[in-house]
Amino acid sequence: MPPEVSPCHPIVTPTIQFLPQEPPRSVANQSVRHKYYRGTKTMMITKKKLIPILVFTLSGISILRLLKMSAVTSFSYPPAAALPPPCPRKNIQSGTLGQPKNKPVSSASGATLTEKEYHLLSNLVSLRAPCNVLIFGLEPLYLNLLRVNAGGKTVFLEDDPEKITRIRTDYNGIRIYRVEYRTVARDAYNLLKHARENLACGLHSGSLKNSSCPLALGKLPNEVYKRKWDVVVVDGPRGDAQDAPGRMAAIYTASVIARAGNMTNVVVHDIDRMIEKWFAWEFLCDENLVSSKGKLWNFRIAGKSNSTAFCPAKTI
Repeated sequence: MPPEVSPCHPIVTPTIQFLPQEPPRSVANQSVRHKYYRGTKTMMITKKKLIPILVFTLSGISILRLLKMSAVTSFSYPPAAALPPPCPRKNIQSGTLGQPKNKPVSSASGATLTEKEYHLLSNLVSLRAPCNVLIFGLEPLYLNLLRVNAGGKTVFLEDDPEKITRIRTDYNGIRIYRVEYRTVARDAYNLLKHARENLACGLHSGSLKNSSCPLALGKLPNEVYKRKWDVVVVDGPRGDAQDAPGRMAAIYTASVIARAGNMTNVVVHDIDRMIEKWFAWEFLCDENLVSSKGKLWNFRIAGKSNSTAFCPAKTI
């Protein structure tokens, strides 16, 4: 009986040996052998060339992917940690320019501006730097303006004590002042109507600190009232709910501060919202609008005007 063959026995391809044959006797046989020989030779050359071609192609694809990733990651907002390294801890008094720690500042809300909006604002500050910048609202993205406005004065006004504590923990001596808003968003219409009818809310009705207008922020630090501001940014308070503090008083106060200077740019964010748009038209005036990006409007306000009205008479 033949021996049993294991079913797992590997299949071996038999080797075929070509014995030398006699020289071809016909032209036809010679052509066949010649074609076979040339075909084999061509296949061997193609295999040898294929390996470096594949290596070159894969290397090129890898390099292109790395370049694409570098381009995407490099074009981002300048991180807060990119500011100058922190100085050794000293007795830094409140009101001095702060230096960041190594860790970046984070916030639940994150950046409030889009890429184009931030570029408009940072370019505006850089063109006037070193200058005086006043910002209603405190978000990590705005901390980059400390570097853009190097040598100038940058002051933040914020109503959220937790946010103030968090930012101060990461920055030494940053200029942040706590502000309290007495008005909420649902009162916007009544406040606007009152401001139109009440002389206390007029343009030259007196100082903000002693004003009886409900839109005037009268409990800010003296520095805010006395300094001539070149750029004022309104991106606070929240104003995103009826019971939340609205930006009516911030826009009104910014408009009065701007007209006390020489030439002030007032930048208002979230202009797509009704309150921001109403009060910007009323106190900053659409004829002063010089540029915009997305939800960010930039008004240029000429100071020291003899006019008794914020804007020419018109129907809003």
